[in-house]
Amino acid sequence: QVQLVESGGGLVQPGGSLRLSCAASGSIFSIYTMGWYRRAPGKQRELVARITSGGSTNYADSVKGRFTISRDDAKNAVYLQMNSLKPEDTAVYYCNADVKTTARVLNDYWGQGTQVTVSS
Repeated sequence: QVQLVESGGGLVQPGGSLRLSCAASGSIFSIYTMGWYRRAPGKQRELVARITSGGSTNYADSVKGRFTISRDDAKNAVYLQMNSLKPEDTAVYYCNADVKTTARVLNDYWGQGTQVTVSS
């Protein structure tokens, strides 16, 4: 099994910054795409950003220029640097990873979520 554990959420004022971290552990053979999703109250979960094993990234239009995703393969970790935060960024943020536990088995894993609240 694979576990994803997020950290770094919290309360921040508009215009502030937060850095989310997610570390994968368990029976990991290799990790492919890693990403961050969020679910705001009353809304569906949406993609925030993702990064491939080759380093290619894509972002939701709403966060382009403000958020940066990165990964550290030596630590099986993915990060989300969030700058210029807005109240509409308030949501539970979830880490996601496509992980091979053996050479043949690829599964999709999710973290438990971390709350980000942007408010004055």
